[in-house]
Amino acid sequence: MLRRKSMWRGWRWLTIAIVCSGMLAATAGNVLARDLRLATTTSTDNSGLLGYLLPRFEAAHGIKVIVISVGTGKALKLGENGDVDVVLVHSRPDEDRFIEQEHGVNRRDVMYNDFVIVGPLVDPAALRGGRDAVKAFGKIMDARSVFVSRGDDSGTHKMELRYWSELGKQPTGNSGYRSAGRGMGEVLLMASELSAYALTDRATFYAMKDKVDLEILVQGDPRLFNPYGVMAVNPAKYPDINFDAAMRFIDWLTSSQGQQAISEFKVDGKQLFFPNAAP
Repeated sequence: MLRRKSMWRGWRWLTIAIVCSGMLAATAGNVLARDLRLATTTSTDNSGLLGYLLPRFEAAHGIKVIVISVGTGKALKLGENGDVDVVLVHSRPDEDRFIEQEHGVNRRDVMYNDFVIVGPLVDPAALRGGRDAVKAFGKIMDARSVFVSRGDDSGTHKMELRYWSELGKQPTGNSGYRSAGRGMGEVLLMASELSAYALTDRATFYAMKDKVDLEILVQGDPRLFNPYGVMAVNPAKYPDINFDAAMRFIDWLTSSQGQQAISEFKVDGKQLFFPNAAP
């Protein structure tokens, strides 16, 4: 009788152990199988780049990517809060700070393009043909022309504020200054409607140029250089992030296959992003 009870206890504990191990395995499987959450800038989305790249990554790795397209500041905040797995942005000082504060790991260079200043064909501030971004901002202010700012803590907005700072002026000193709090595509539409100037990444402008009555007026200033970086959210701070999928995405994006895909993406035959990952 004692032996029968002992055997029953043994079988009961074995059953519990099997059930628990199955639950743990299922939980682990869900973490591994969960979609990859990517926080990125509106420029990579509005330009069509992500629509070109992600199907190739998903086909190669069987990982579905959920895109959260916001400004750089908001994208980094999502990473800081552990709400996404990987971040692709374009503001190097903020990226470095993100890593230094241990919110992210494994940052890598991915690609670059450039910013341009666009405006109406009539060009009231006489910017056409200029190559000095800061000087152009000064002319916009002196002419009291309408300028539409992203106003959303994006990488583009941060770059714009640096130009105003170099100029030594507050942009709000211009009565024509409009802070939109919108993504790049929406800002271009707004600038077109208002016959205004705007700072934009070249890729988004080319993707939308048939929808707006704007043209590139200032380009070629080294200060308009626009590099992008990718990094995983720190798994030491957020163990539940899909770190495996994040690293697969980073590795693919910076691999020869990912870099080639970036260089092959074109709009109207123009290459809009240039790969620069370290070999």
